[in-house]
Amino acid sequence: MGSDNRPFPLRAGPSLTTLPGNDVPHAEKAPPMLKLPPRVTDRAFDRLAEIAETAGGPQVLRVAVSGGGCSGFQYEITLDAPEDEDLVLKGKGQQVVIDPVSLPFLENAVIDFTEELIGARFVIENPNASSSCGCGISFSM
Repeated sequence: MGSDNRPFPLRAGPSLTTLPGNDVPHAEKAPPMLKLPPRVTDRAFDRLAEIAETAGGPQVLRVAVSGGGCSGFQYEITLDAPEDEDLVLKGKGQQVVIDPVSLPFLENAVIDFTEELIGARFVIENPNASSSCGCGISFSM
């Protein structure tokens, strides 16, 4: 594990900003291997805004990938503070961050929020996953 308790060491990465008058993020400096950055739906940004309002201050959603789970990799979705090397996705005044080690696993993925009879949660629609577990947290590539 890295010195910050992450399973992999981190290295500097790009950041995303929002185009003026548009909530669609774009890469300021695209990483060499990343073709399409992950995207966050309005529904996910809206839910993050609700969480921030309830908490009484801004909340940053971190989406990470680590080894483990029943399919080989698993998503870790937490509230956290941004790190310097994180990719920052901004929209509706909210932020979602992804560390550079997790980024290749989330290329062109969609971070969404869903409410179903069984509960409400943030979900990842990942075109890179060849299979996933029924829980939606674990996947393989």
